[in-house]
Amino acid sequence: MANFQAGTNMSATMASAQTPEHTMLGGLGRALVQHRILRPDQAIQVQKHANANAVAFIDELIEGKHLAPRDLARFAAESFGHPMFDLSGLDPAAIDMSLLDRKLAVEARVLPLGKRGNKLSVAISDPTDYQTLDRIKFSAQATVDPIVVEHDKLLRLLERATRGTADQLSDLVDESIDVDVTSDEQSSQPDTSDVDDAPVVKFLQKVLVDAIQSGASDIHFEPYEKFYRIRFRIDGELSEIAQPPLAIKEKLASRIKVISRLDISEKRVPQDGRMKLVLSNQRAIDFRVSTLPTLFGEKIVMRILDPSSAKLGIEALGYDPEQKEVLLEAIRRPYGMILVTGPTGSGKTVSLYTCLNILNEPGVNISTAEDPAEINLPGINQVNVNDKAGLTFAAALKSFLRQDPDVIMVGEIRDLETADISIKAAQTGHMVMSTLHTNDAPTTLTRMMNMGVAPFNIASSVILITAQRLARRLCTCKQPAELDDEALLKAGFRESDLDGSWTPFKPVGCDRCGGSGYKGRVGIYQVMPISEEIQKIILGNGNALQIADQARAEGVNDLRRSGLIKVMQGHTSIEEVLGVTNE
Repeated sequence: MANFQAGTNMSATMASAQTPEHTMLGGLGRALVQHRILRPDQAIQVQKHANANAVAFIDELIEGKHLAPRDLARFAAESFGHPMFDLSGLDPAAIDMSLLDRKLAVEARVLPLGKRGNKLSVAISDPTDYQTLDRIKFSAQATVDPIVVEHDKLLRLLERATRGTADQLSDLVDESIDVDVTSDEQSSQPDTSDVDDAPVVKFLQKVLVDAIQSGASDIHFEPYEKFYRIRFRIDGELSEIAQPPLAIKEKLASRIKVISRLDISEKRVPQDGRMKLVLSNQRAIDFRVSTLPTLFGEKIVMRILDPSSAKLGIEALGYDPEQKEVLLEAIRRPYGMILVTGPTGSGKTVSLYTCLNILNEPGVNISTAEDPAEINLPGINQVNVNDKAGLTFAAALKSFLRQDPDVIMVGEIRDLETADISIKAAQTGHMVMSTLHTNDAPTTLTRMMNMGVAPFNIASSVILITAQRLARRLCTCKQPAELDDEALLKAGFRESDLDGSWTPFKPVGCDRCGGSGYKGRVGIYQVMPISEEIQKIILGNGNALQIADQARAEGVNDLRRSGLIKVMQGHTSIEEVLGVTNE
């Protein structure tokens, strides 16, 4: 950690050297620059990303791994002369939330630690947020004494301290949060007064907000014979977060179906719907809802679709530099077909939307056909496929071609008709992007042949195939793993890799990652451009093994090799790579 003590002369020099862009930095950002913890351009870039994602500077700083929460707290405490406190040993039940308005505590992300006389001590991670401190002072009618704490521990403890009974939920969930329903079908609904039960409504809102705050990708509501459970999928792993009373299952299912515009009287067949949770004027989260009749009630899965995930930029997806250059070169070509493959939940949609976001310029006409459109992007013409109404992928594609498109994105190639129209579009001056469900890049080509697509059409249209997986990223608590060379070679490493220049790490577990040892995910990719040699194999009706051998000879890393490179870079563990590549 850099020395936090900075002289007056240095501060004056930094202040005099400020450019207009420096004025966008808050107190914490300016202090980090003045004390040379961050370079000016780094701090400005962090602030710009924070503004673009509608998050606080400190969130972007920590999520981007520019500074560890503990180091940042120590810096803030020493630089601004406030005491520092470790929240690890504080019991959430001992926190007196009555000292501060609950909604204000959640919005401002502060915790009341105690009050003596007219002085209220509050735990805060950014003591330079004077606007928040003034709000607390006005609300509590007391002098505010800021106590600096670690940002990640504060968020976790705040969530636990404010989790309570149904009566407390009304205070926790901001009144500005509104559930806004969007649906293609406006169906008449039976009387829903029985599902407007206040505790159920508040409980569901609490679950949705918790899922968003914890970074979950899916919410599972699962009824069984003797219990009812709710699980979140976080970083690809399902974990149970609640077991509400079994009696609530019918009301909860009905409430979800009402706000998703589904038929609450139909419980015998699966249904699909959509809803939107408006968190603020700047941020709204879409949910894709799927119901499934089971033995003991309807299982409901809600997929969380965060539009900000499509705006992360290609650098955040985890492509190696060589893979990124190959992909960017392909998407900027005037015509051809790019295919993204992988299982459900492997990040295919985010990869496609990231590419579309790069191409989304005023002079480019982009149209997409999806089932359904998961992320709304301004400037792109998005169409929801509706098989019942006759709006299939093939029908949407035919319409696109009459509207002078430059780029077409097809949600998934499922049948020969869609594949044929997509290929013809790619052959006639359009850039076409789509997904297929295959295990790797070489098998994608043989899958298209098996669908009935002529080999010469595949060879003349497909220019790049990307296969991908998502592996859990090691938390900062990781430790070196003691593995001998034999174990590393068995995992797939080459003799040349074992030169001692890198260290394999293993998960450990801490408060930040909830004990799992993993926090977030990293992409593993196989980016295979279609070379002339691969085209010859396709034209000769070659199989996937021949294509894979040729791709390997041309320097294309398969998924296992790409994953092992992530291990060498310290991003994930060997066990995780072996689990997600499964070769």
